[in-house]
Amino acid sequence: MLIRDHDRDDDPDRWRAFLVAQGFGHVAAGGRGRDVPVVVPTQFVVTDDEIVFHLVATNPLLAALAENPRALLSVAGDWAFIPGAWKAIGDEDPARGIPTTYYAAVQVTGDCVVEVDPDEIAATLALQTAAIDPDGTYVDPIEHGAKLRAIRGIRLAIHEVRAKYKYGANVDPAHRAAVADLLARRGGPGDLAALNQLRAAAR
Repeated sequence: MLIRDHDRDDDPDRWRAFLVAQGFGHVAAGGRGRDVPVVVPTQFVVTDDEIVFHLVATNPLLAALAENPRALLSVAGDWAFIPGAWKAIGDEDPARGIPTTYYAAVQVTGDCVVEVDPDEIAATLALQTAAIDPDGTYVDPIEHGAKLRAIRGIRLAIHEVRAKYKYGANVDPAHRAAVADLLARRGGPGDLAALNQLRAAAR
């Protein structure tokens, strides 16, 4: 992922909050000697130093991780299309405005541990349900017994994080304010989230 200096922010509080708010991304594993990596969409939970998720035991990602435990979680969101005319203020020609897309993206790279032990898998499931559905009522996952053999818990250690927030930081405050005002007025899908990210980037 290309990250220009004006879109870069290494603040761990910011990228952690973004990952927690999104909660869904794509995990990619290259394995060894493969033409293309295996990419799997999945929900996940962020702990202090790991990304935690589970997959069915036959998922092809697990074969790639057996070859090489290194994986990458890619999460993108809070996006909104910005028409070219929105980037023109004052006497600037709206037809000469260059359209773009505002978005945030975080990529986490690290080595994975695959859990096979039923007690460990149950603990991972309990962690996920507590984070994703805190108001839900569930039996202890260990009570699912033999069904646990059908899944695997995965813990991706957070070794490297690359975070990008593309919200017009390359233009002056007046142009950013104009876009923010139009996002607030449009109110389309993703506009409020992008507006909040834009405001956060301006702080």
